Amino acid sequence: MEEAGLEVYLVNARETKNLPGRKTDVQESQWLMKLHTYGLLRNSFRPSQEIRTLRTYWRQRQDLMRSGVRHIQRMQKALTQMNIQLANGISDISGERDPRELAAYRDCRVEASEEEIAQALEGHWQEDQLFVLRQEQAGYEFGQKQITECDQQLAPYLAQREDRSPGATLPEETRKGRRQKKKGNPQFNLREELFRMTGTDLTQIDGIDVMTAMRLSAK
Repeated sequence: MEEAGLEVYLVNARETKNLPGRKTDVQESQWLMKLHTYGLLRNSFRPSQEIRTLRTYWRQRQDLMRSGVRHIQRMQKALTQMNIQLANGISDISGERDPRELAAYRDCRVEASEEEIAQALEGHWQEDQLFVLRQEQAGYEFGQKQITECDQQLAPYLAQREDRSPGATLPEETRKGRRQKKKGNPQFNLREELFRMTGTDLTQIDGIDVMTAMRLSAK
């Protein structure tokens, strides 16, 4: 309807209630026309198609991120039920079950010693929990693949948006911003794209990182 040049009103259904009884589509449309004629219908905010598309991509990505967290939580639960206390992340435990062999993969940044990690990995390997672990790991990895696909859609879509900062230079990233970089951020320079699309760097505001800025832009 918008493409046909019609002004579309999106209204709250609670504001259009008619008297109870048998109603037809014709009667309902006549009632809506009467309310609109008297100025009793309030048009709800509806963002532009550009923002709605951006919001669809971003909400899908956020849903996948939350799903990934749930997969990790269920993996942690399966490990805990096998008495494997993984307080520190280990990149790959598939196949190998010897706690000392696994502890040898310890990252240099992990404060716990190899001996402490080996003790934490002493457990009872149960086939049912290993099955759950394999399934959750597969689900997590598939979700990460889908997140990458979302980024591959988002990056060119943002790049096609109108440049509202022609000639402007992106402010130098603050130390706060550098500290806020974390796993889960898009695989492209989201801060730069948002600056070009909005004409301002929202991350300069205290308490707003690039992910929060994206959520605000996609409202």
